[in-house]
Amino acid sequence: MEDLGFNSFCKTKESRMPVYDNNQGISRFPEFLKSECKSNLLLGSEKLRWLTPKAFLELDNIVGLVKLVVGNTSAGYYKELENCDTYIDLRYIPELSCIRRDPVGIEIGAAVTISKAICALREAFRIESPSEGAIVYKKIAAHMEKIGTKFVQNTGSIGGNLVMAQREHFPSDIATILLGAGAFVNIRSGTAYETVSLEEFLERPHLDSKSVLSSVKIPLYRKLLFETYRAAPRAHGNALAYVNAAFLAELSSCGSSGGAVLNKCLLAFGAYGKKHAIRAREVEKLLTGRVLTARVLYEAINLVKATVVPEEGTGSEAYRSSVAVGFLFEFLSPLADATIGISRCTLSSKDAEENYEEVFQLHIDYRPVGEPIVTSGAALQASGEAVYADDIPSPENCLHGSFVYSTKPLARVRGIQVNPKSQSNWISGLINYKDIPKGGKNVGSMTIFGSEPLFADDFTQCAGDRLAFLVAGTQKEADVASRLAIVNYDLENLEAPILTVEDAVARSSFFQVPPFLYPKEVGDFSKGMAEADHQIFSAEVKIDSQYYFYMESQTALAVPDEDNCMVVYSSSQCPEYVHATIAQCIGVPEHNVRVITRRVGGGFGGKAIKSMPVATACALAAHVLRQPVRIYVNRKTDMIMAGGRHPMKITYSVGFKSTGKITALKLDILVDAGIYTDISPVIPSNFMAVLRKYDWGALSFDIKVCKTNTVSRSAMRGPGEVQGSYVAEAIIENIASTLSVNADCVRKINLHTHDSLMLFHPDSSGEVPEYTLSLIWEKLAQSSEYSQRREMVSEFNKCNVWKKRGLSCVPIVHELIVRPAPGRVSILRDGSIVVEVGGIELGQGLWTKVKQMTAFALGLIKCDALEVDLLEKVRIIQADTLSLIQGGFTAGSTTSESSCEAVRLCCEILVERLRPLKEKLKTEMGSVQWEMLIQQAHMQVVNLSTSSYSGPDFSSNRYLTYGAAVSEVSSIQVEVNLLTGGTTILRSDILYDCGRSLNPAVDLGQIEGAYVQGIGYFMLEEYTRNSDGLVTSDGTWTYKIPTVDTIPKQFNVEILSSGNHKNRVLSSKACGEPPLLLASSVHCATRAAVRAAREQLQSWGYHDEYGPTFNLEVPAVMPTVKEQCGLDNVETYMKWKMSTHRVEQ
Repeated sequence: MEDLGFNSFCKTKESRMPVYDNNQGISRFPEFLKSECKSNLLLGSEKLRWLTPKAFLELDNIVGLVKLVVGNTSAGYYKELENCDTYIDLRYIPELSCIRRDPVGIEIGAAVTISKAICALREAFRIESPSEGAIVYKKIAAHMEKIGTKFVQNTGSIGGNLVMAQREHFPSDIATILLGAGAFVNIRSGTAYETVSLEEFLERPHLDSKSVLSSVKIPLYRKLLFETYRAAPRAHGNALAYVNAAFLAELSSCGSSGGAVLNKCLLAFGAYGKKHAIRAREVEKLLTGRVLTARVLYEAINLVKATVVPEEGTGSEAYRSSVAVGFLFEFLSPLADATIGISRCTLSSKDAEENYEEVFQLHIDYRPVGEPIVTSGAALQASGEAVYADDIPSPENCLHGSFVYSTKPLARVRGIQVNPKSQSNWISGLINYKDIPKGGKNVGSMTIFGSEPLFADDFTQCAGDRLAFLVAGTQKEADVASRLAIVNYDLENLEAPILTVEDAVARSSFFQVPPFLYPKEVGDFSKGMAEADHQIFSAEVKIDSQYYFYMESQTALAVPDEDNCMVVYSSSQCPEYVHATIAQCIGVPEHNVRVITRRVGGGFGGKAIKSMPVATACALAAHVLRQPVRIYVNRKTDMIMAGGRHPMKITYSVGFKSTGKITALKLDILVDAGIYTDISPVIPSNFMAVLRKYDWGALSFDIKVCKTNTVSRSAMRGPGEVQGSYVAEAIIENIASTLSVNADCVRKINLHTHDSLMLFHPDSSGEVPEYTLSLIWEKLAQSSEYSQRREMVSEFNKCNVWKKRGLSCVPIVHELIVRPAPGRVSILRDGSIVVEVGGIELGQGLWTKVKQMTAFALGLIKCDALEVDLLEKVRIIQADTLSLIQGGFTAGSTTSESSCEAVRLCCEILVERLRPLKEKLKTEMGSVQWEMLIQQAHMQVVNLSTSSYSGPDFSSNRYLTYGAAVSEVSSIQVEVNLLTGGTTILRSDILYDCGRSLNPAVDLGQIEGAYVQGIGYFMLEEYTRNSDGLVTSDGTWTYKIPTVDTIPKQFNVEILSSGNHKNRVLSSKACGEPPLLLASSVHCATRAAVRAAREQLQSWGYHDEYGPTFNLEVPAVMPTVKEQCGLDNVETYMKWKMSTHRVEQ
């Protein structure tokens, strides 16, 4: 680490990477690092080889268990648990890397990378563009741009992708689009060559060891239509498609009818749940040679629906078939304009112009506090020099660990055996609960509500339960060996596990919520219901979980020290609790344990409780083996063990007036906590605090925290609060549907007055001027042009059949609790300043704000020319649990302000100590420089180090944010594609009250980042489990977080400066978690678009199934949205169109 004398890159005398200068043009790889990047032909063992033959003859002479590779990108999808003897790199065989173009097409070598193929196809299109058939090249290149990341495109090969599709049944886009283009492949077997169609190649058995796919040939057509399609979780690629397709058609005109005749067509579908892409031969036969009338098109889409049938267990089977129908309809419908009049219905719309705007008011009263200063350490992070726990060089004889976890929800564990396939000499130990030393405890984490065992004993309580910690020489060896470990289970004479909240209720399996945490009801529910004009009874809302997906996974390094001590480097949001847990587990006093955390690569709550067992397991193994032990938990294991956000089931009854004013609400809430308490008892309080953002009249509820045989859930950014905010919006939406009014009108009429706010938030409502929600609502409506856009959305939906838009405006009232925090400030002899705080830098800008506060507070000494220089003199150092105690949790959004306050108090003390000396020197010398003052202070034995513990008064430790301090509203415009269920966020406007921001640049980043993470929860991230409760979305292939294409095309964020708040730190308010809740507005806007689609379906003849009231699940992924818009909407439209226009069949 920087503070520990380590450097992540440099072993030479150079202390850091060269400074980047954008005026020097292209930055080049540092010369002094090139020697560190030597390739090695040995892959960790003398038995493993990496060979690079230069000709086919050399390739033919290689024997043994081999794997042919180009970029070996398949290893990212098909994880290798066993190594081959030999890896053969085919890139240097000339015949496999060449690209040839002739009058009949283009031939691409199998070892050509995807990116080079894209360039070649674009160049071929440019040269052949006079030919209409050359459009095939352009379309294929454009589709390939959506395959994988740039890294994958630059390393993965065309041939490798096709072989994966044939051999491993990889859901390849390349196979589908080349199949639709009528491509051929050339295969070399020995010295013979064979050319076969791609369709035949995909159907064939696997190539034998002497056969190699050598090239692909794409024909050049003279006159045709060609189009490719894909429906995927990410619009711009880097996600496997639900369905992909490629269609080619040669056309002529029918003289008598004027309609289009399909002389030839190729229809390819793939990635929908079959072994490989297929040609829809029966559909091609139906269409070929016929005039494309409504009847023919209707027959064709029905035949596609019967042809594109996913295998059972694929997931979203009906959706995939429906999308295939939509693709063919979109391709052929323009050709049938004259027959069925589809020309009046727009299939596409112009994309919104991309635009981003950030607005804030600059305050200079407390400079440099309040200035948009660049995040501390940003340059180190951008250059890769910032050292995280896993970057610390391994000490000598360091071992690596990996968890063996249960795959059963409730079972006896008879034993764990190492699989013979994993080399026994890899393994140094298998640590379980029996290895805990005398005096120690089987404890992996602790909270005020109880502890969680480090390892399961003779019984595993859930799938994902930690059974053992396998230790080996390298991280890869440990991961492979743990994955191959064989666990012997015994299920005899055991009760069925509790896997749902309904099971928990049936068997009364609950955790107790302490009375001081259980929220209080408001008003008389029965009376409120009696006053209502309308009532809704027993409506249900279900909310699923979400994974943390920090960029840095869980990691720790434990190093045994002298005198039975242990030093642990942990990526944790709560080193203090990691410290205490380790001490209890290994049975030593807490002063024998030292936990150090420099920075954390993303936490979101997942590096709090869930980091404790990771560090504790390393410490236990290091204690038992007397060697350093470290771990970097692989993503799959982490996703299985993490738990994530709390799933819930909510049943509610609500009464309301005809105006939309709500009079009473009652909720029955079941929270799935998993097997251990963790922090679950706080969820009811958090849930209800945020749900109270509206005036519900009377509010009644019953909340049960259910104990189930699933991995324990933990705090995740906005724990309970995200769910509470969403449920509030779901209720509002249901009321609006019942009354057939706009949901935003219902929202507005139920916003709090200050009087009702005091009733629902008696401990945190604040003074009347602090309540800014009404102001924000009106200001946002004006700045976002809400009324005009609402009219435009309505007009758009009338004019477009296959795309619908929605608009939603959502408020938030978020209660925050300020926690105590320690701090220490020390001024060194040269005037530089060292600061320690209990808060951990997670990327939220805590260090930056603390530096600003230190510079401001020490600047009050008012030395000459101090204001400019002091900020650069401040360094924040790592958290060390033996140096600064009582660090607590970095959580709940307020740690930055608490840490700033602790530092401010320290600086106040130091200024008081320095002031008499400063006045004396000023009298004597007339001018006092900072450095001179500090030197004199050292000589006169002034104590220049002090610590403090910032503990807010109980009467003022809670406050409300409305957007990040007093109110927050977001206006969203969303567009939904009714053929695929795809959603595009066209525009978002956010207005958030930060009080007087400590750093507006940091706070804007927090607002925008939280909001986009919330989009992931509400729209993208499916954290699925199997029937045993074992996580199945266990990697990036199946779990999709937001990316660049998720960000709204127009994103306008404004920080509202709401004036002075006397009980806050320099009048500031927090913004870490509340903005995430605003992302529910995207879901609500999607709901509005879906409602427009359902109204359209009703106009086509659906009157019952697609009414105005419906449940749009969270997350609203493409299959969910499409299902609510009608899986058979194309067929319904065709039938309606044919009947209303009396088309001649």
